[in-house]
Amino acid sequence: MREAFGASFDVPPGYLNTPSIGVPPAPGADAVEAAVQRWRAGADVPSDFDDGVRRSRDAFARIVGVPGDRVAIGASASQVIAMVAAGVPDGATVLAPEGEFTSVTFPFAAQSRRGVTVREVPLAELPAAVAGHDLVATSVAQSADGSLLDLGALRQAADSAGVPVLLDVTQAAGWLPLELEWADWVVCAGYKWLLAPRGATWLAVHPRARRRTIPVAANWYAGEDPWQSVYGLPLRLAEGPRAFDLSPAWLSFVGAAASLEYLADLDMRAVHAHCTGLADLLLERLGLPPRRSAIVALTADRAAERLADAGVTASVRAGKARIGFHLYNTTDDVDRVVAALG
Repeated sequence: MREAFGASFDVPPGYLNTPSIGVPPAPGADAVEAAVQRWRAGADVPSDFDDGVRRSRDAFARIVGVPGDRVAIGASASQVIAMVAAGVPDGATVLAPEGEFTSVTFPFAAQSRRGVTVREVPLAELPAAVAGHDLVATSVAQSADGSLLDLGALRQAADSAGVPVLLDVTQAAGWLPLELEWADWVVCAGYKWLLAPRGATWLAVHPRARRRTIPVAANWYAGEDPWQSVYGLPLRLAEGPRAFDLSPAWLSFVGAAASLEYLADLDMRAVHAHCTGLADLLLERLGLPPRRSAIVALTADRAAERLADAGVTASVRAGKARIGFHLYNTTDDVDRVVAALG
C-alpha cells in the first residue's frame, strides 16, 4: 500500500504501467466493491446509478477545463469519436499526427466510402499544417511515447484557419493541467490516468460543434428525460450534449465518480511536477534529455525483458518499452528502472 496525494493506493513496487491501466485510489476501488455487493444482493434499481454518471461528468469537466453542461458519456474513445467522424462532410480531409493511436484515426478512416481522407504529418509539424483541412484530430499526449502536442500553437492555427479541433486527452488528463474550453471536442477514456474502471469515457462538445456531431448510437439514455424516452417514437433526444450519451456501464461509472472527484480536487500543477519530475529524473540518470512528459519510451537492448526481470511492470508500444509515472510512483520506481537498464 502506498500513500500519495492524500489517498491510499494498493499498488505494487515497480508498477509503471499507468499508460495501459491506472490503479484506483482506495475510495474508487471501495465504491466498485460496494456496488458489486449490492448487485449480488439485488439491492439497486437502474436509476440508482444516475448520480455516479452526473458526478463523473462534473468532475471530468473540472479536470479538462470545460463547462459541465458540455459533457456526454460513452464507453470507449472510438465510440464517441465515431459521432464526430459521422458528421464530417463528404470528401473532407482530416489532419492527424503520424503514428496516432488508431481509436482517434480509424473512425475517420472508416468514412472513406464518403470520400473522407486522413492526412498524417509529424506531430511537431501539425500546427503549421492545419490550414486547408476540414478537421484536426489528435491526442494531446501520444500513446506510443508520451510526446506532447503544442496546444497553444494548434489553437492559434485552428482559430486563424477556422478549422475545428478534436483532442483526445486519454494519455494526458490526470497528470497534465488542461484548459480546453476552446476545443470543439475533447475525448477521454478513463481507465488510464483518470484511474477509473474501463468502460467510462467522456466527450465534451463545444456549442459550435453541436450540429456537426451525429448521435450514431442514439438510445433511451440520450433522451431529455431518459426515464420517459424508453419506448416508442418519435426521436426525442436531449437538446444539449447529453444527446450523445451512451447508456452507462453502471459499475464503471460508480468507480469513475469516486476517482475523478478525487483527481479534480488535486492541485494539478503539483501532480504535473511530481509525475514529470520522476520521468525526467529517470531520463537524467540514463543520460537522456528531459521531456516534461509523464510517459517515457525506452529503446535499450531487451528493455522490456530486463524491466520485467527486475520486477517492473511496463508495456511495449511501437517497439519500445513504455513506462509512465503517476501519483503513486516514487523514486524507488526510478531506481528499479535504472538498476535494470543502467
